[in-house]
Amino acid sequence: MNLTFKIFIGLILGAVIGLVLNLNSPELFGTLDSYIFNPLGTIFLNLIKMLVVPIVFFSITLGTASLGDPKKLGRIGGKTIGFFLISTTVAITIALSLAYVFEPGNSNIDTSGASYEQQDEAPGVVDTFTSIIPTNPIQSMVEGNMLQIITFSIFVGLALAMLGKKTSAILNLVEQGNDVLMYLVNLIMRFAPYGAFGLLASAVGEMGLDGLEAMFAYMTLVILALIIHGSLFYGSIVYFIGKMNPLTFFKNFFPAMTVAFSTSSSSSTLPVSMKLAQEKLKVSKPVSSFVQPLGATINMDGTAIMQGVATIFIAQVYSAELSIAQLVMVVLTAVLASVGTAGVPGVGLIMLAMVLNQVSLPVEGIALILGIDRLLDMARTAVNITGDAAVAVAIDKSEESRNEKDKPAEEAV
Repeated sequence: MNLTFKIFIGLILGAVIGLVLNLNSPELFGTLDSYIFNPLGTIFLNLIKMLVVPIVFFSITLGTASLGDPKKLGRIGGKTIGFFLISTTVAITIALSLAYVFEPGNSNIDTSGASYEQQDEAPGVVDTFTSIIPTNPIQSMVEGNMLQIITFSIFVGLALAMLGKKTSAILNLVEQGNDVLMYLVNLIMRFAPYGAFGLLASAVGEMGLDGLEAMFAYMTLVILALIIHGSLFYGSIVYFIGKMNPLTFFKNFFPAMTVAFSTSSSSSTLPVSMKLAQEKLKVSKPVSSFVQPLGATINMDGTAIMQGVATIFIAQVYSAELSIAQLVMVVLTAVLASVGTAGVPGVGLIMLAMVLNQVSLPVEGIALILGIDRLLDMARTAVNITGDAAVAVAIDKSEESRNEKDKPAEEAV
């Protein structure tokens, strides 16, 4: 059996066993979760997280150094951020449209016990941009501040490109470091089926059927929006811009999607998604090394979809009418917050609290969706990293086409 099939079996077994134990023997589930499911999931998560910071540093440094020309770096950076902003806007527009058509909140939902205390406040977009330059790069790496690590890596890569032969030994060391990390990814992925099993058994076992039934309409609508955005929008980007068959794209990238689903973390999945993009999707290392780490930090289409559906759902539950101006504000806040909340734990719910505050809806409504947020977090993370890969494919193809157009001019000279 190949690895993808093994991971898929692990996910299904985890869901089935977790649900059976929840329905028939909650006490046994508690014991197995403490000694088997949770440890398996935690070990797998820690193994992948162990590689995240070094792989972001090495890959972005190498990618920037390989791009060489600062103009080319600026062009690719501009394209990447442009793609991400458009993609997030489309995602939340799809979510809002579906929520208004199907009205998931127009049912008898008891809000009397809804209470949610906002634990964290997301930094503003201006604060995020002013703090992306680290005062201490080592501390940024220790704290896992991805935006600061990315910024420092870009500076180091740019210096290596400009200094050329003087720093060729350091560049070789960075390349070798990247190779070592990719080898470790291969090694750790052998444990992925067991980690996926443990993570899903734990999540489904805690939730049970009651949690799923109570929020079935909301959950179904979020998943529908994720599928539409993932298949149609990403498929279109890959087909029309990346000149790749969407079925080939999804088939080759599926193992990364399963890892994202089980870990609920774009950053933790980064080593796997970059490896597949480079080896299976044939995205060049410089583009993959630049686009995907940046996307894992600031591109959150799946999270934007959840916010769109959740905002309309909560408005309908509390019988609140949102004006066109407020809906536009929801879109703008969600798109900007996808950058402003980068690296903040529990990012989806923090971003949702920002959106609800912006349109004067009760933040307590978040308590209504907390029960199934873990499962939906898994689904939207899979969409997030797929979007990063789709953009990488598109940008790589556009750069390839540009280089081919430039060749005749260069030859003529």
